[in-house]
Amino acid sequence: MKIALVTDAWEPQVNGVVTTLRELVQQLEQGGHEVHVIQPSQFRTRPCPGYAGIDLAVRPARILARFLDALQPDAIHLATEGPLGWAARSYCLRRKLAFTTAFHTRFPEILNAALKIPLAWGYTLFRHFHRPSAGVMVPTQGVLKMLERRGFRNLRQWTHGVDTHAFPFHGEALGTPLLGALAHPVSLYVGRVSYEKNIESFLQLKMPGTKIVCGVGPLEQRLKERYPEVRWMGLLDRASLAALYAAADVFVFPSRSETFGLVMLEAMSCGTPVAAYPVDGPLEVLGALEVPGARGGVLDTDLHSACQAALAVPRHEARRRALDFTWSKAATLFVQHLVPARPQGCGAFVSVTRGVI
Repeated sequence: MKIALVTDAWEPQVNGVVTTLRELVQQLEQGGHEVHVIQPSQFRTRPCPGYAGIDLAVRPARILARFLDALQPDAIHLATEGPLGWAARSYCLRRKLAFTTAFHTRFPEILNAALKIPLAWGYTLFRHFHRPSAGVMVPTQGVLKMLERRGFRNLRQWTHGVDTHAFPFHGEALGTPLLGALAHPVSLYVGRVSYEKNIESFLQLKMPGTKIVCGVGPLEQRLKERYPEVRWMGLLDRASLAALYAAADVFVFPSRSETFGLVMLEAMSCGTPVAAYPVDGPLEVLGALEVPGARGGVLDTDLHSACQAALAVPRHEARRRALDFTWSKAATLFVQHLVPARPQGCGAFVSVTRGVI
């Protein structure tokens, strides 16, 4: 099947959406599909206001139309609600083509935190974007129910995965040359240093040992000055990041507005238990905590209590929970949720979506 994947989030950006899409494309291609990614570097771009390192396409409609006209894809998926997503949406509606979309990020919450734009305004805009979609893929049951309450329709649950080879398991927390000698316990945060991540809930914790932050973002310089005792690592390559996860005793996930949280899976894959609030994302990733031998970490409305309890979770249990999430399963679900762009392609489309991954 020939798939057009339109996304405003792609390399060299570093975030969970890019990781998800990169892994998805790899799995789809391994399953024999032809995937064409339409992304910002193919267009004239400008930086996203307030988010250094994220470039957005400028007036992409004409070039994007040429790409899609030449491609004639069997299925069209709009991964993001940025300029490319809106341009592709208009293209499909003008040509009466069916398409699917995804809700990866709670941008209304980001807009509210960064610019004080009311949540209702943001969700009205996003509901309008997704209304003509034949299937809106969402990463958790909690997000699906939240969007249903806000009037979204045609929702499809779509899980994510983790590369357990890239993030290998070790029986105990390891040292890493990146850091030298550390006071334990080592508490780690990985992710954007930005408005929506609630990172100060982590930075303010009165935890013994060492706190580490790995990531960049618009709040980075201000928080570095406010919390000089924290080890700030910036961006790391995947191998170094895996080593950092393996060196940590607990992974702290302070966000209250995450749709999923791939970094939790990466930490758990390395055997590092997670401490988080009991909200969407962590509720899905950590799962049923009463399941013997497969606790990914601890959820608590008191993040400090969650951290203390997570330190007692055996590392092999965190790893066991991570093994429940595979990119192969995610890719299979993705293909099942796709729709034929043109009605006349339905027969051939159905035949190639059976047992493809």
